[in-house]
Amino acid sequence: MRTSKWVVATYIFIVVMGVLLALPNLFTKEQLASLPGWFPKKQVTLGLDLRGGSYLVLEVDAASLKKDRLRSMLDDARSKLRAERIQPQSVRIVGDAVVVTIADADQRSRAETALRELVTPVGNPTFGTTANDIDVTDSGNQVRLTLTEAGMTYRLDSALQQSLEIIRQRVDQVGVAEPSIQRVGSDRIVVQLPGLQDPAQLRQLLGSTAKMTFHMVADANPNDPPPPGVSILPDSKDPNIKYPIEDQVALDGERLTDARAGFDPNTNEPIVSFRFDSVGARQFADITSRNVGRPFAIVLDNKVLSAPVIREPITGGSGQISGSFTVEDTVVLSALLRAGALPAPLTVIEERTVGPDLGADAIKMGLYTGIAGFVLVALFIVALYGFWGMIANLALLLHTVFTFSALSLIGATLTLPGIAGIILGIGIAVDANVLINERIKEETRKGLNAMPALDKGFRSAYATIVDANVTTLIATGLLFLFGTGPVRGFAITMMLGIAISMFSDVTLVRMMMAWIVRRRKLKKLEIKPLINFTPGETNFKFMRARFLGIGVSILLSIASIVLFIKPGLNYGIDFKGGIQVEINTPQAADLAQLRSTLGGLGLGEVALQNIGDASSVLIRVQRQDGGEEAQTAAVNKVRDAVEKLIPGVKIERTEVVGPKVSGELARSGILAVTLAAIAMLFYIWWRFEWFFALGAIATLILDTTKMVGFFALTGLDFNLTAIAALLTIIGYSVNDKVVVYDRMRENMRLYKVKPLREIIDMSINQVLARCIFTSLTTFLAMLPMAIWGGSAVENFAIPMIFGIVIATSSSIYIAAPILLLLGDWWKRHKAEQRTDSALTQN
Repeated sequence: MRTSKWVVATYIFIVVMGVLLALPNLFTKEQLASLPGWFPKKQVTLGLDLRGGSYLVLEVDAASLKKDRLRSMLDDARSKLRAERIQPQSVRIVGDAVVVTIADADQRSRAETALRELVTPVGNPTFGTTANDIDVTDSGNQVRLTLTEAGMTYRLDSALQQSLEIIRQRVDQVGVAEPSIQRVGSDRIVVQLPGLQDPAQLRQLLGSTAKMTFHMVADANPNDPPPPGVSILPDSKDPNIKYPIEDQVALDGERLTDARAGFDPNTNEPIVSFRFDSVGARQFADITSRNVGRPFAIVLDNKVLSAPVIREPITGGSGQISGSFTVEDTVVLSALLRAGALPAPLTVIEERTVGPDLGADAIKMGLYTGIAGFVLVALFIVALYGFWGMIANLALLLHTVFTFSALSLIGATLTLPGIAGIILGIGIAVDANVLINERIKEETRKGLNAMPALDKGFRSAYATIVDANVTTLIATGLLFLFGTGPVRGFAITMMLGIAISMFSDVTLVRMMMAWIVRRRKLKKLEIKPLINFTPGETNFKFMRARFLGIGVSILLSIASIVLFIKPGLNYGIDFKGGIQVEINTPQAADLAQLRSTLGGLGLGEVALQNIGDASSVLIRVQRQDGGEEAQTAAVNKVRDAVEKLIPGVKIERTEVVGPKVSGELARSGILAVTLAAIAMLFYIWWRFEWFFALGAIATLILDTTKMVGFFALTGLDFNLTAIAALLTIIGYSVNDKVVVYDRMRENMRLYKVKPLREIIDMSINQVLARCIFTSLTTFLAMLPMAIWGGSAVENFAIPMIFGIVIATSSSIYIAAPILLLLGDWWKRHKAEQRTDSALTQN
């Protein structure tokens, strides 16, 4: 139990550095700037749900990219054949290929050779992974140029990289502070913009391809079918106004060198002035000289911005775009033109916005509920273990400080579910101290002196602590892999908390307790409670009620399945898609008037409910037909209608989830829960025996069905936060079973001739105090958040409270009886095998 001076010095250094790294979070940025240069400056980054802002997920339109690539291939093939003086019968797009039809065999052979020059190797030549972007094949009288998967992957990757840079430029143009823009997967970009409350302007900025071209307006009636080479395009402001536009591009927008928002000096209306490069200036001068008196259309993303009549030749290389623009319109348009065109359209498939007031309230609520939870746990531990409980509380305080240090060090983002993870981590971290103190008390009762009791108590508890923590890590690890946004924040804080607890709540506590024992020269290590919650050693016959326990559990699970079928779960927009808007009105909200107004927007089912008080309203709108663009249009309608109906209304939070994202989130959630159960099954099988694993999984299925029934009964939103609660409860439930199983396995080795039923009863009695105390500490940690945490975390905190009760009771009355049934069967099976073997030998 002695610790070398070097180890002690290392531990002290780690503690000092941990405290020092956490300190910047107590200061504002202005205060930090005035502190000495050696003082750490890195703070925990707050998520958008805590500081307010917008979160958008953009997806590259792969279909549009493929369509553009095929058109490009078509133009390239025609140009190549013209250069080689080859006259094909036809060149057209068929499916994913460009088909060139040539009857003459010699011409076809020459065409194939020429077209092969269009093939470009793509991939990584360093690792020998190159492939062609186009396959050229000869079939009958046709030469076929087919897009390859490697070619499309390469173009999608290039488009995404280019889009990232253009988005960064566009966001910088409008001056959003501290934006976060990053690639996710093969075709998505996540944009997080702190402080931006209304993302409508930015959504337009990011989603527009900004492909600007100049065309002559054809001499045709826009209401008649267009002649060849002419397309009918709508006006950008009023879709009812149509223009007959020549398809041939007179001047490409790529020739623009600058674009600025300004005002017309004569009319004072907002305009966008632009300038061409030298080549563009010559082309523009030539066009305007030859077409005086004709309208000249400025087209952006297949919509006509304006179609002014050329009154005189423009030779200066600059011009201006005017129309019914607002100042904001000109700022966005000039930013789009300066940043350049996106290689493919981007669709907003998910959007979440939180107002700054709601974020500030969330921080306060998280802080208050966290402190309240810590105080409740600390008081309970002191009541349980007196002076030795103070050491556990010191370790718990260091555990919380180290968690913030680690979050600051790795640059992780703290979200509201992340705060819930820290609070839950406090409750779970106490588990190690409860296990250790209860084991030391046992060893002391057996007659061991202070240091041997301390040594054996820690050694016996250590394996159980590791097993329990690994099962929780499995659940949180899968949550991190399959979760998104704030839910990942919860998983990170939980994983950090579990890892840190092994140092703060085990290693440091061991060193401090050993130092006190030596310092005081204690002969006996008596851990006495201030308040005695238990009668001492118990001898309850739990297995007498095994059939009742299993029967009640099965009935509750069947009832839960019935509730799951009808009325069913109240799926949140994470899983079914749609729109969710939280508003705060100056006075008590008139729900009837609001329902009538929103019902007249033609958006389908609209549900309203008060949350918290009469002035806070949650508006839910069903998923819109027409994909992600229809969702975006619908949320704009809702916002405009609410702001028009209720002057002074605050839109606290907006969430828009498209059908594609909701389907992916649902699959990810189901997969995470399933994989967590399988992973824990294998871990327990590896650490114990097969019947231990089956007992744990059977109990876990019963616990999970009851949790699902709880969601159905209470009507709480079943969303990503609910999945986080479900996975946490799975981890916690198995954690609890591992502690009970560990004692059973230990006793089975010590008492080999005792009946399994007696061993199970004895083991449960030995760990009964630990099970109850650990559950109470976790319960107390989560209780303030369940009561005062608000709507943002109620889907996590309230089910956790219920789940803790279910998990603890099932460890005693379900997992243990199932283990008894399986264990007895296995013993009988083994005995029969031995008998058969003996008879065979005789």
